Amino acid sequence: MFNRKWLKVAAAGVMISLVWSIFSSLGTGGMLNFVEAPLRDLMREMSDQERAPYDQIKIIKIDDASLEQLGQFPWDRSLYAQLIAMLEEANVKAVLLDIVLAEPSQNPEADEAMAEVMKSYDNVILPVVFDMKVRQEGKGRLEAESVINPAPAIGANSEQTGHINVMTDKDGTVRMLTVGLPDPGGMMVPAVSVRLANYILDQGNQIRYDASQDKWFRGNRQIPLNNKNQVTTDFFSKPREAISADTGYDSQSFFDVLSGEVPAQYYENSIVLIGPWASGLQDEYLTPLSKSLRMYGVEIHANMIQSLAMGAFYVEAPAGVNIAIIAVLTLLSLMLFEKFRGRMSFVIYIAFALLYILCWLSIYYFSSLFISFTYPFLAITTALVWAIVSHYGAERRERGRVTNIFGRFVSRSVVDELLASGEEIKVGGQRRDISVIFVDIRGFTPMSERLQPEEVIQVLNEYLDICTKAVFKWNGTLDKFIGDGVMAFFGAPVELENHPELAIRAALEMKNKSDILEQKCLEKFGIGVKFGIGINCGPAVVGNIGSEMLRLDYTAIGDTVNLSARLESNAKPGQILISEEMYKRAGGLFELEDIGEIKVKGKEMPVRVYAVLSEKSAVRFSGGDTENED
Repeated sequence: MFNRKWLKVAAAGVMISLVWSIFSSLGTGGMLNFVEAPLRDLMREMSDQERAPYDQIKIIKIDDASLEQLGQFPWDRSLYAQLIAMLEEANVKAVLLDIVLAEPSQNPEADEAMAEVMKSYDNVILPVVFDMKVRQEGKGRLEAESVINPAPAIGANSEQTGHINVMTDKDGTVRMLTVGLPDPGGMMVPAVSVRLANYILDQGNQIRYDASQDKWFRGNRQIPLNNKNQVTTDFFSKPREAISADTGYDSQSFFDVLSGEVPAQYYENSIVLIGPWASGLQDEYLTPLSKSLRMYGVEIHANMIQSLAMGAFYVEAPAGVNIAIIAVLTLLSLMLFEKFRGRMSFVIYIAFALLYILCWLSIYYFSSLFISFTYPFLAITTALVWAIVSHYGAERRERGRVTNIFGRFVSRSVVDELLASGEEIKVGGQRRDISVIFVDIRGFTPMSERLQPEEVIQVLNEYLDICTKAVFKWNGTLDKFIGDGVMAFFGAPVELENHPELAIRAALEMKNKSDILEQKCLEKFGIGVKFGIGINCGPAVVGNIGSEMLRLDYTAIGDTVNLSARLESNAKPGQILISEEMYKRAGGLFELEDIGEIKVKGKEMPVRVYAVLSEKSAVRFSGGDTENED
């Protein structure tokens, strides 16, 4: 038996590990990359204080306000030349003009002005655009069909250009920075963000490409790229975010700077990016920070510059490492789930999950290594599900026979308690503190005299259904139907500390739902009925009463039950009467009316009663042993 049990566990572990290992190896990021990538985004999300964009990176926006002042796009290139010259005279570190100037201008003088700027200032960067092949021949690599360079008339040299290609993942989200792209001639063209980041970095940390090794370095440290020359970029600003004390890149309107409203000296010692900031210019992309609001390309380049400058790179763990993690966690968790059953299995599962999250974070933050999160987590979740199903199947078969027999005689909650206790069924009970509710339909007799028997049964069933659902919703036990009335109690067989509150809430539920049904009856039959409800709480004997050999009823008896029945008989149509004891325990949660003392059958002294009107508006149900709210 021992060997068979553990062989079964081992076989399950192998199968679960194999399935999730296969899923993790299918395509980039695995078959469930659409889950893995957003989880990774969530784990890498930073607060405003953590993002802290560099104040030396500034953006000049070609925005709607500038378009209104300077006319429709594209503009005359002399405007760019004029603005760049102003910035250079103010001693900026570098300028990126994120505008493709591929064709000669219709105004040769504008190209001459740009050429003069490019000749005079070697820290001006212009974009190169790679037209990528639709079908990539080299697996996992990026190959270009052609390259769009600045127009020759502008005179930009190779050191003054960088590619601006923004690559999206399969879900259309930008997560990766393509550090460099090889042109059709085999020359490596760095990203504009690489060019500009080097103006921030000191000489010992410059980003460079080593052609002999076909690798990229930041100083002496190799940048952990994938086979597409990509590294994950961090985002230090939200899409279109204005600068604040904690976050956001400083951005100003193109026209405001050109006109002098924002002085060029404001950009001294800054990296300045000039680019589109209007939806009509169609240069915007989704990022991990928002699935609806897109980020402009110039913003993405600003974030990529800071990402490279900070150098907080991480590398994906090899596939073999992830497969080993999946196998080890699956087998270990299955062994523990088999040894520790029931609630302890969930405790172990939560401990495993928390431990794995802690390890994931530690490895990421201290080793810059990203191990798979989704597949190991799903593997141990599958192991837990398998263990639960396996245990449940065995227990279900053991309990099935008893449940089928006794389920015909008592309610399911009673059967469950009897099975859980492991005790023999016998006549007798135990003293419990409970709340008892009696419900009776007022006006039902006149209605039954006027309606056909089928209609009477229909109406009765609908009213009893309201009572049953209300009792079950608030974790009560339905004792019995008494003609057109109902008896239920709260606090047994399952103990509930707040059973008086739950009983009142159930009564209010019945009252509210019965008002709707009454209106239907008035419209359909011309006559309506209401509930009269009585509730009391206190000690009672709860247990099995009847014939031990033939028939048992699980019910409650005692003075608490009797008083509840007397209160119901004194309740007017639509009225909920509670005892003074109920008032002491739960009255503060509800709007009540003091009815005063009334004389009830079986009591020598009058009893004080209260009518429940409604729940207090400022009070909300806060838990207990149910998830429902009134």
